[in-house]
Amino acid sequence: MISHPVIRAFRSSVRCWKHRALFKAAPWASDVSGWRWFSAPLRGSVTGMDDILARVVAPIPTYETRDKSPPPPESNSLEFMHFYKSLNKEGKLDVLTKLSQDFGVDHKSVSELALKLLDTQLRDLATILQVEDRLRYSLSPRYKQLLNHISRVEGGVKFLVDLRADVLEILASKASESPHIRDLNGTLKSLLSEWFSVGLLRLERITWKSPCEILQKISQYEAVHPVRNWTDLKRRVGPYRRCYAFTHAAMPGEPLVVLHVALTEDISDNIQSIVREFATLDSEEDVNKINAAIFYSISSTQAGLQGVELGNYLIKRVVRELQSEFPHMGQFSSLSPIPGFSSWLQGLLNQFKKESRGADLLSEQEWKEVEQATDSAPGTPAIEALRKLIGTSEWMHSERLSRVLEPALMRLCAWYLYGEKRRGYALNPVANFHLQNGATMWRLNWRADISPRGVANSCGIMVNYRYFLNETSKNSALYLQNKAITASEQVLGLVGQFQKNSKL
Repeated sequence: MISHPVIRAFRSSVRCWKHRALFKAAPWASDVSGWRWFSAPLRGSVTGMDDILARVVAPIPTYETRDKSPPPPESNSLEFMHFYKSLNKEGKLDVLTKLSQDFGVDHKSVSELALKLLDTQLRDLATILQVEDRLRYSLSPRYKQLLNHISRVEGGVKFLVDLRADVLEILASKASESPHIRDLNGTLKSLLSEWFSVGLLRLERITWKSPCEILQKISQYEAVHPVRNWTDLKRRVGPYRRCYAFTHAAMPGEPLVVLHVALTEDISDNIQSIVREFATLDSEEDVNKINAAIFYSISSTQAGLQGVELGNYLIKRVVRELQSEFPHMGQFSSLSPIPGFSSWLQGLLNQFKKESRGADLLSEQEWKEVEQATDSAPGTPAIEALRKLIGTSEWMHSERLSRVLEPALMRLCAWYLYGEKRRGYALNPVANFHLQNGATMWRLNWRADISPRGVANSCGIMVNYRYFLNETSKNSALYLQNKAITASEQVLGLVGQFQKNSKL
């Protein structure tokens, strides 16, 4: 039961909702920054927008008739889809702004029902539950009906996935900071999470015999290690390799998330051995040489499904598939890139250069070796020389420079992965993904990706996140609930070296 002071406070807040309607109508409201979001003006009028929205966004049926109202004609959904696809970016922003502002939740109705719920606290449970159900119904935005109806027409789900991608781009670019757009994004994400729940997804193994269109999309969507040509693609789906994808019945022929796996004798410590050194295309797999599964690339193909959990379920499903195919297999690990490490390190060097704190980053002996290798003076010149050196891939071709930089870069990278946080969780997005899944931060690998891209992104370092299947649930809970990272002795040792030699 809710106390009387709480009820009075809530009633007061409800009255505030009613007063806001006056501010929304006031001609000066858009000039006051504190109220700007109530009347964010459209930049330009999209021809026919008001008429089309008024026609296709049906009024919400009353609570009593919610299960008896006939659905709107399919032509409404098709008309909106065709209209929206014909617009440029600015036009789409105007339509989404109008849709989210003018066809959202009826706040007046919600306020009245909230008051009614408070007034029923002393009534019987059945009455309370009915009022709660009415309140829940009233909290659905009017445009949600349109989204649901669009999902039922051919191509509708794919359209909504792409529409959410547009919404995410608007939010990321700050083209609009309207809370209505953010609420539209939340509604879309909630619907897509239901429609793309793991039970509705189909796991497909991609082989060289898969449809050409699927193979072409697998090649196009590969975001981690780009496919060079058709021969390269044939090898990635051939012997000692596996490629799996989740698909959905509403988006036929469209892989949603793709996982590439290498079948090896031991846990790989470099990507060159996987994507560049292959067995012959026609070789037969020797089961005795397959002891480990290396997840070396996972790519989400649909920007509109950002935040919808797919990748972690795909890995779990693939592990079960591989265990069924190779019962003796006991090692499962990623071989992951470390995007963002180089840029983080560049920022760190810039900061230390301005503060003249080079001694806090590398040991005295390491700075001497850097100075000798780069022919630079001590102090600021040496920091600048190191910063410029890391900005190129030239040092990778020098055995001396590589030897000089290895200990410092390895411990800095270990700290970046283990110690740099965002809201208490790993700053690096790939680390955060695997740690949430319950993997162990197992091994950092030097010169693991010597491609120009690998050197530019992470100084050529890669990391194995190892999946000990009997520990993943415990590790995941520790990370999600306590923000504790499970790491190997090698990683913790490098972190300890960093803490001993560096001061951030």
